Amino acid sequence: MNSKPALSAPAISAAPAVELSADIRPAGDAASMHRLLYLSPLGELAIEGTSEAVYSILFTDLTMPEGWPAVNPFPPPSIPERTAGSEEDLAESALPEPLRQARNQLAEYFRGERQTFDFPYAFDGTVFQRSVWNELASVPYAASRSYKDLAVAVGSERAVRAVGSANGRNKLSIVLPCHRIIGSNGKLTGYAGGLWRKEWLLQHEARFARK
Repeated sequence: MNSKPALSAPAISAAPAVELSADIRPAGDAASMHRLLYLSPLGELAIEGTSEAVYSILFTDLTMPEGWPAVNPFPPPSIPERTAGSEEDLAESALPEPLRQARNQLAEYFRGERQTFDFPYAFDGTVFQRSVWNELASVPYAASRSYKDLAVAVGSERAVRAVGSANGRNKLSIVLPCHRIIGSNGKLTGYAGGLWRKEWLLQHEARFARK
């Protein structure tokens, strides 16, 4: 896939994500930002971005379904089919390519067909937050790291809480895999999308990594 070098995010397992430079930040004009809703096997994801890059992928509802995981009200991963010339087709065509790519690649991830992402995405934050998010991008599929591991990697071994805070402010769920960060004792802690989703994602990756 060809994208502008300044915006392209490399595969998660290969190198840190590209930081958002001043010349490619959204200008503040709401019309330049677009939103696509994708109903994943873990609930609805709101994908937001421009024609340049995706800036946010977040779950819209944090409530765990009653009876989970025995009862899963969400559909299997799929890409909506459209009829050429239909209202849905026209609405889809009006969306920026990065958002469509993100939705399609997330569907592939949930089907177990994709382990890395290469659509253009970008993030903005403090120097410390960006360092944490870059390290997140280097955690491989089906692997895990502790918050302390992440703190050591960014050169602030004692900043475990600050690392946890930066993790919680990650706006690119799944793509910057904060769900792969666990407690030093191996327990699942701190996930903005809900620990029930974190557990599912880790189990999902472990299952498909063995295939």
